[in-house]
Formats: sequence, C-alpha cells, structure tokens
Amino acid sequence: MTRSVLADLDAVLSIARRGSFRAGALELGMSTTALSNAVAKLEQRLGVRLFNRTTRSVSLTDAGRAFVERVGPAMTDIHDAMLAAQSLQETPTGTLRINAFASAAREVMAPLVLSFLRRYPQVHIDLVTEGRLVDIVAAGFDMGLRPADLVPSDMIAVSLGLPRRNAVVASPDFLRTHGRPVVPTDLYRFRCIRARLPNNALFRWRFEKEGTAVQIDVQGSITLDEPSLVRIAAQSGIGLGYVMEADVREDISEGRLVRVLADWTPPLAPLSLYYPGRKNPSAAFSAFVQAAREFATANGGN
Repeated sequence: MTRSVLADLDAVLSIARRGSFRAGALELGMSTTALSNAVAKLEQRLGVRLFNRTTRSVSLTDAGRAFVERVGPAMTDIHDAMLAAQSLQETPTGTLRINAFASAAREVMAPLVLSFLRRYPQVHIDLVTEGRLVDIVAAGFDMGLRPADLVPSDMIAVSLGLPRRNAVVASPDFLRTHGRPVVPTDLYRFRCIRARLPNNALFRWRFEKEGTAVQIDVQGSITLDEPSLVRIAAQSGIGLGYVMEADVREDISEGRLVRVLADWTPPLAPLSLYYPGRKNPSAAFSAFVQAAREFATANGGN
C-alpha cells in the first residue's frame, strides 16, 4: 500500500469522524481543497461514492459507511504498527498534536514547549488552542492541556504545578481618577471591561474569600472575547479587567497595571498535561512527557 493511499484513507476517516471536510482538513493539517481532491481520487479508484455532499452537510453513503467500518480498524492497526516502529528510534522526530485553552498554552509556551523544541529540533509541535473542551482522542490529538479539574478521569495526567490565579487589574491613572474597589460588590460602581465566552455567553466575574463565593455581572463600555484585548483596554484606562494573573504579571511588576481585590482571587486548579495510555508511544511522545514531568518537578507538581 503506497503512502498516497494511506493518506487518502486517513482523509476519509477524518471526515467521517469530524463530520465535515473543513474539520477534517484542520485535523490533518491540509487545505480543504487538497482533502476534497484526495477523497475524489479514492472514490474514482473504488468506483463508488463514499460521501453525500451538499452545501450544508456531509454524510456517509451506505457504501461509505461499510467502507469506513472495515477500513477504520485496519488503519488503527497500521498506525499502531508505525508508532511501535517509531518508538524504537533513539532520536525523537515527527509531529505531536496538543490541544489546549489559549491561557494554558501561554503559560507553558516558553518554559515547556519552546524549551522542548530547542532540545529536540526534529520534532514538530502542532499546538491548537480553543475555548471549548475537546475529546482529544476523537479529535486526533496526542495530548491535552487543561486545568486539573477538567481532565477526564480515564486519562493519564501530569500536574505541572504552576501557581494560577485570576487578577482584577486597572491602569494607575484609572485608579487615581475613580478609586479602588475593596470588595467585589463595589464593582457595580466601576466601569469594567466585559468578557464574552466561546459559547457567546457573558462571563460573570468570580470571587471567593473565607468560604464566601460571589459572582458579579459587571458593566462597562466594551465587551471583548480575547484576554489580550482586555489587557490592552485595561492598560489604556478603559476600565477594570479580569484576566489570568500570568498574562499580566509583567505589567504589574513594571507598573503598567495595578492589581485590586487580590484577597478575593484564591489559587485555581493547576494545569495538567494529559493523554490516553499508549502501548507503543513514539520517541517524541515519550520525550515530551518526560520533559513535562521534569518541568512539573521543578514547579512543585507531580
């Protein structure tokens, strides 16, 4: 079986698994046009149509469903055999696909991911960030990076040990002009930078102190869906912003932003790298897990 045929089969399985050509193309790291051409080439070779296509949806034909049911397990065996062979190599190579929240990725980018790439330059890391929780196995990822309390129970997890907290911040000028909130309910009197979640809902600012939890539906003149934009708006004096402490730590230390309500933002669950159990992990996979464990030990994780 040629490499081209293997790629065409992976294309069909990816579309069947993800339910669209666009999602399948993203999973395989190729263009939608290239993926469509690969499927068309395979359909021509087989002499049957595998997918019903409309402008709105994609579904397997009866022939396609039967084909996927037989080819899927065989392709799993082939990929497992390839991974087993790769696990015997001494030099880590190949691609690792990691899914993460954007905030989590920012926290480990320099100290873990980039450090690993400098150590193993023949490895390629495909890091995908998104706000929703993803089934990393179904979506074709090798690993995930999430807060420990969101890691599925059937996964192997490495707690990275990084201290994590939220932070309410504003520019020095804003606080000089408007004063400081002392308790969360004071926020109703202040102009704030609202945040929108990936599901389109407005985020309510969360606080806790001595067992008392509070959620505040803040008001303000702007609503944003990207933390980096909240940081910029807060620096510009538009209002108070609610962000991850790690994203503004340097701004606070250099005086561009000032933190308030620190006693109402307790530590959050630590980040964990997680992955399913594997019989024959590749050298690259094993090397990254080892790097994560070393990073965790240095930061007080497990």
